[in-house]
Amino acid sequence: MNLIEKAREFAREKHAPQKRNYTGEPYFVHLEEVAGIVERAGLSETAIAAAWLHDVVEDTDVTLPEVCAKFGSGVALMVFDLTNTPPMAGMNSERRKRADRLRLELAGPETQGIKCADFISNTSTIVKHNPGFAKKYLPEKRATLEILTKAPAPLLDQAWQSLIEAERQLEATNAAR
Repeated sequence: MNLIEKAREFAREKHAPQKRNYTGEPYFVHLEEVAGIVERAGLSETAIAAAWLHDVVEDTDVTLPEVCAKFGSGVALMVFDLTNTPPMAGMNSERRKRADRLRLELAGPETQGIKCADFISNTSTIVKHNPGFAKKYLPEKRATLEILTKAPAPLLDQAWQSLIEAERQLEATNAAR
């Protein structure tokens, strides 16, 4: 089994009981979408594997050392850079988000590309399913996109287009109220 297949099967197993917010689809659908966007963009095998695994540490009982042992340090570093800082004493939500943005700003182009793909996937339905959350989510994503200066241009452009479209949808939803 190659690295990508191994990552896909591991992600499928670890995320198996999870459902996607709002749609109720298996969480695996999101991972498949992100990995597909990354693959179509021509990123490396390491990046595609990391795309499959980008939420595994954040959303399951898998640890970063486990990712490193199973998939290598290149994949593990990408997963680390993509994993949100967990709640901890002395770090409120805004401090954690700043730490996440700093880590992503320093990350390599492929890691930033995976973040763009994740954003594209998540943004496609947020306004439709939860306009209240979108009001907070979209400005946070705008701040993140502004620091992804090393991301491959096609992915970054697509992520910006997703944001702009979502902001338009949110404005239309708010105007209709």
